[in-house]
Amino acid sequence: MISTRTIVISFALGLLVILGGYSTAESRWARPSHAGGLGPTAAAPQAPAADPKPMYAGTRVEHDWIPMKDGTRLAVNLFFPANAKPADKFPVILEYLPYRKDDWALERDYGLYSYFSRFGYVGARVDIRGTGASEGHPPDREYSEQEQLDGMEVIAWLASRPWSNGSVGMQGISWGGFNSIQMAMRHPPALKAIISVDSTDDLFHDDIHYIDGMMHADEYELGMDQELMTTAAPDFPLDEKNLKARFDSDPWFPMYLHQQHMGPFWQRASLRPNYDAMQTPAFFIGGFCDGYRDVVPRALANIHHAPVKAILGPWNHTFPHDADYGPQIEWRLVAVRWWDRWLKGVRNGIENEPQLSVYMRHWYPPNPALKEIPGEWRSEKKWPPADETDRTLYFDGEHALRDSVPATGKHELKYVPTAGVQDGFWWGELLNDQRPSDAFSLVYDTPPLESSTGILGLPRVLLQASASAPLADWIARLEDVAPDGSVTQVTGAGLNGAQRGSAAEPADLEPGKVYPLTIELHVSSWVFPAGHRIRVAISNSAWPMIWPTPYAMTSSLVLGGAEGSRLILPVVPVSAGAPPQFEPAVADETLPGVESHGDTWPGSVTTERDEMNHRTRVYWKGDSSSGFPWGREKYHEDLTYEASDADSAVSSVRGEADTIIEAGDREIVWRSHLQLKSDAQNFYYEYRRELVVDDRVVRKKHWQETIPRDHQ
Repeated sequence: MISTRTIVISFALGLLVILGGYSTAESRWARPSHAGGLGPTAAAPQAPAADPKPMYAGTRVEHDWIPMKDGTRLAVNLFFPANAKPADKFPVILEYLPYRKDDWALERDYGLYSYFSRFGYVGARVDIRGTGASEGHPPDREYSEQEQLDGMEVIAWLASRPWSNGSVGMQGISWGGFNSIQMAMRHPPALKAIISVDSTDDLFHDDIHYIDGMMHADEYELGMDQELMTTAAPDFPLDEKNLKARFDSDPWFPMYLHQQHMGPFWQRASLRPNYDAMQTPAFFIGGFCDGYRDVVPRALANIHHAPVKAILGPWNHTFPHDADYGPQIEWRLVAVRWWDRWLKGVRNGIENEPQLSVYMRHWYPPNPALKEIPGEWRSEKKWPPADETDRTLYFDGEHALRDSVPATGKHELKYVPTAGVQDGFWWGELLNDQRPSDAFSLVYDTPPLESSTGILGLPRVLLQASASAPLADWIARLEDVAPDGSVTQVTGAGLNGAQRGSAAEPADLEPGKVYPLTIELHVSSWVFPAGHRIRVAISNSAWPMIWPTPYAMTSSLVLGGAEGSRLILPVVPVSAGAPPQFEPAVADETLPGVESHGDTWPGSVTTERDEMNHRTRVYWKGDSSSGFPWGREKYHEDLTYEASDADSAVSSVRGEADTIIEAGDREIVWRSHLQLKSDAQNFYYEYRRELVVDDRVVRKKHWQETIPRDHQ
């Protein structure tokens, strides 16, 4: 049989399996004989092959340790095809995360990799150094140099195992999608291909610390810190060595607050604009309702030294087979074809197929509870689509969008710092009606459309704009106005006015001076029905998604002339050719003894308005719980944002988070308290951790720092 020191998954499977691993089987999976793994070869073009069929009837899970050169060991869960023959060799699919493979991510990991193991792959879920079950000190930031140096060793180790065919693929969603790109940029010899889901190639502009280059704070800051400070399951050791490494490690948020514009800190791990660094076959998957999606069109347009494939669907920040709203698809079957081509050398022709499968969304009413997005799939051979044409619509003095150049004019807008709650916490979510946000915006509408209009791509808003203050943000939203007046957001984006010339070298605005500003909206698809109107809304606030700028002001737009304020839409025909075909999603296989309830995101949101004092409070909270053979793990987090229309400089967010471990007769609570405030000059950061065991506080740690505002 496959040889590594077999240890059952450290705790959740501990009550379910004995030495030798845990196997599952279902009769619906065929199990033909498996020919050994083949290395990738330079295949001649070939017609697409039939979908691959499962080769194995179950999954065996083993825990192992990957030794680093400095003696630190990284923990890995390996998901093997069950009943493999001793001579069988398998490619490896690596996912490399800080998200605690033995508790927080255990159920998800098993559901994901038990699928791939049936097709003759070994899944490897590795905890990053100092996180989860891995040894060492936690990283000092996301995507650290240490993480990536360790990743090189991890890939080499996986390729050298006696059961490996020497080929490694890397995949992941969010963090795992980010570092799949980053590891491919380093060209480890055994890394033959990647699949990057819901990721970005531009950490400063697209990640959640500075959305579109503008300051952002959300539940991630507390949630990630909880992941890092909690010791390893299932024992959750509380000795001094473990607590000093984890509980006492510095939180990351202040470090990001010191990096308020583009620079080496962000660029080191960003692919953009150096796309020549990508020489590994890369498959990108994104969702129009997710904040990380622009990597898809940028990768398709700019990666020229490696095969690129992509799927853009209607989903949020989840894998397409278990998205919160559909249509869900079985993307893993497409992934198996990708892996077969590049990790096994199967000449299935996938690299000759259309580069992009994309879901054309059709109008839907504003509704965060929507479960199915209307629309249809289409294929695009290349990016941008060959049948795409730009349509320019000019803002005119009557708040209309016109195809013709209008007369000159000017519109002014008073800055309302607390406006924009309806815009959500990042670009892409399913939202409520946008009319409350539009009330504090300059809006421009087309006449009712005579026929349906389809768009696919990145719309652009070009403004001639000024502000009466040295710092202003501009927010642009593309919307669909239905005949009943309801307004659905299609896409949007923002621009920090200080970064108008350079995100690396921000500069004050000269009050009253008119600047040409380009806002590239996040990639979108949409079909505006006949009788609807296309709207663009321009404002200076999208709070609490974006931290308010600190000055009272009035902004203005210059209208008219060929270079006046305008919208450019990437228009495509509403109907396309033969759509791609996807299999329906297969439900993840469950792991006995492990179950979860609730989800911290999107949670619940409550807004309170103090009309007398012109202050607004937004309260967000999320809860989840999981059960394991050893006990239960509960998580709660809440955030309270406050801002004032009377003094936009004075804004704040307060947060609380608890991870509660109930194991045997012991209760351990890992608790965090965040407070971030601002005035016109500074951010004031305060953070506290508490460790509570059986209602007794046994350890505390406190951080406090004043950080100057730098054009934010």
